[in-house]
Amino acid sequence: MNDQALQDRYAPDGVCFGCGPRNEQGLRIKSVLRGDEVVATWHAARYHEAFAGILSGGIVGTLLDCHANWTAAYHLMRRAGAAKPPPTVTAEFSVKLLRPAPTAGPIELVARPVEVSDDRATVDAELHAGGKVCATFRGIFVAVKPGHPAYHRW
Repeated sequence: MNDQALQDRYAPDGVCFGCGPRNEQGLRIKSVLRGDEVVATWHAARYHEAFAGILSGGIVGTLLDCHANWTAAYHLMRRAGAAKPPPTVTAEFSVKLLRPAPTAGPIELVARPVEVSDDRATVDAELHAGGKVCATFRGIFVAVKPGHPAYHRW
């Protein structure tokens, strides 16, 4: 299995705030395949905190959205037998903040496809910190076509 991050493999010039390798001010998530799941380990800085030692809920949402979007794109690519993932956008997402996410130590993201069709995927994900599930997520992601503002703009 290739341990290279999906972002580095398929969008090395991406500038997305959450996952773009070229966004120096971004979160720079690195999503890696592990079977049918996609996982990432990320480390927060103090400026990602809502208050001392606790991750901002907005950052939680961004981490989960970008990570799940890459999970969707990868599984859409796999379903189509394509060489690269289609450009995808978030159509809908929901985050449940279960408990405060501590910023000391690694933050783990785990995502898995729930349903994948020709042009959309539903993905469930979790954010783990401090040894506990701190947030859960469900999102719907849609492959976009030429003419859409996000088409190949990662």
